[in-house]
Amino acid sequence: MAEPLKTFFDVRLVERLATALHGASRAFPRESFLRDASTGLDGHELLGRARHISEAMHRALPPDYPSAVDVLVRSLGPALERTEGWGMEVFFYLPHVLYVATHGLEHFEESLRAQHALTQRFTAEFSIRAYLERYPEKTLARLRQWATDPSVHVRRLVSEGTRPRLPWAPRLRAFQKDPRPVLALLELLKDDPELYVRRSVANNLNDIGKDHPEVLVQVAKAWLKDATPEREWLVRHALRSAIKRGEPAALEVLGARKPSGIEVRATTLPKRASLGGAVDVRFEVANRSRTSQSLVVDLAVHFQKANGVARPKVFKVKALTLGPGQVEEVGKRVSFAQLTTRRHYPGPHRFEAVVNGQGMPLGEVDVRG
Repeated sequence: MAEPLKTFFDVRLVERLATALHGASRAFPRESFLRDASTGLDGHELLGRARHISEAMHRALPPDYPSAVDVLVRSLGPALERTEGWGMEVFFYLPHVLYVATHGLEHFEESLRAQHALTQRFTAEFSIRAYLERYPEKTLARLRQWATDPSVHVRRLVSEGTRPRLPWAPRLRAFQKDPRPVLALLELLKDDPELYVRRSVANNLNDIGKDHPEVLVQVAKAWLKDATPEREWLVRHALRSAIKRGEPAALEVLGARKPSGIEVRATTLPKRASLGGAVDVRFEVANRSRTSQSLVVDLAVHFQKANGVARPKVFKVKALTLGPGQVEEVGKRVSFAQLTTRRHYPGPHRFEAVVNGQGMPLGEVDVRG
């Protein structure tokens, strides 16, 4: 069984951090920091461990923040060259961004410079939010400059750090209420040459659409005019949650209207499945109407929860166009593996095809322990 993620923040990591900080400043009290950061570490979960180490770092660094953050920045390793495939290693710098978020708010310039450096090694998407809350205009102005930064990691921060509903982070309520300042930044990034940045832009728009569906649709329509294939992908990705919710205006952006004369039939749907296993579901989509139709086909699985209530989760399947009388078979593998982020429970699981937001029953699978 894999070790819990929290074990990444262990005594060995503390030793590496102590060595890096001592290398940046010989005055850094390496041994006392080691003792302080290691004591009580095992009693915390992942984020708690990172905060514990960050606070020990705060006690060991100079009390003068500009001097302290200078040591911190000089201790950093080389900037990341790749945009993916780092694994947990980059979380080495999570205590650093927590330190800047917690202790640097009275020192705007020094902290923004530190985050510019940190986001090229991990991400400052969590720490920058504290500065957007305290100094919205100044921070937005700096992010506008960073939207054209040579570093792909800095450009991504402009979008990811301003997401109103960033996972694992407090919501940016001001941007949930009025997303216009964020949209101005996304406009600068929508045709960024890196998919890494464009994906973040799509995720930000997806967030905005949960509070302002009409704004998402308006932006999607505008951005699809004379769009490159890359921007078309961005818009589709931004619309994904609205499509899963079956919002007619979002579906219409993609040319998918309320289906007429569409039938579905399960071709492969086992009666039983086991917890920890998976099922391959296949079904036909048939157009019985006399007109061609653009269809967005998803699969909804009504998973059993611990309280016995079933809740649906929607999976993307395929976007297709069917002519009159045309039939196409599509499918999806659905896993019942137990994950740290999702627990599965035995019981009947209802399966539905979702075509342009309309649920159509496929059948039921009895999941057993």
